Amino acid sequence: MAVKRPDNYIELVHEITCLIPKGRVSTYGAIADYLALGSARMVGFALKRCELFNGRVPAFRVVNSKGELSGRNSFPYPTYMQEHLEAEGTIVKNDKVQDFKSKYWHPRELNES
Repeated sequence: MAVKRPDNYIELVHEITCLIPKGRVSTYGAIADYLALGSARMVGFALKRCELFNGRVPAFRVVNSKGELSGRNSFPYPTYMQEHLEAEGTIVKNDKVQDFKSKYWHPRELNES
């Protein structure tokens, strides 16, 4: 599946984040790697500037490379990410995605479809 690339880096990050399947998670680094622009920190920066809470961009599906909910304090309350991930069937314990390997999604899977 080819992704139409917006001109704006923040929009690119938001677009890729919207493609993460329900019940799966990706990482800041995987998104940065796929876009071949910037770093994991820049992805985090871009996600902080999205409309996190209107349901359009599922930023709660983006975790760090260890599967930890490192962005949890950017949401309205600290358990927001965990609650939304668990609602999609992802188990979280101690702020970490369980069975991270099987839940992990890299945007390059778009090219494998």
